[in-house]
Amino acid sequence: MFSGLRSLWTMWLSCWKTQLGKSAAVAALVSSTEQEPDRCGSEEENRGVEAGDGGQQPAGPAAPGCSRLSKLPLARIKALMKSDPDVSLASQESVFIIAKATELFVEMIAKDALVYAQQGKRKTLQRKDLDNAIEAIDEFAFLEGTLD
Repeated sequence: MFSGLRSLWTMWLSCWKTQLGKSAAVAALVSSTEQEPDRCGSEEENRGVEAGDGGQQPAGPAAPGCSRLSKLPLARIKALMKSDPDVSLASQESVFIIAKATELFVEMIAKDALVYAQQGKRKTLQRKDLDNAIEAIDEFAFLEGTLD
């Protein structure tokens, strides 16, 4: 299990190094889960129960204005899960749960690293902020040495 988390962490870290190096992108990542709902509308609207709807779903992957249920690519997460020799099959539900757990994990470590950046009176996250967050919080002990 930890090898899978480490793989997801490595994937996120490489993405952060290439695309999310700016504090605005990290702040958007952190605030996106706070401001955007996971689903659009009510449960009945999502199931198409409203009168006159006919149960038709909007064309395309998502309705306009609706956020995706997962912000991470599920196919890549499934491939990472299957790269573990102990995993032979991965259901859609398990892939989705791992994706959501990863989103929450990334949000938590980004918020903690942001605290260290703000203590240094900076708006840009740096590697040392992630190092400080990993060293200071016992929950991140398994990540020590992964940034080397």
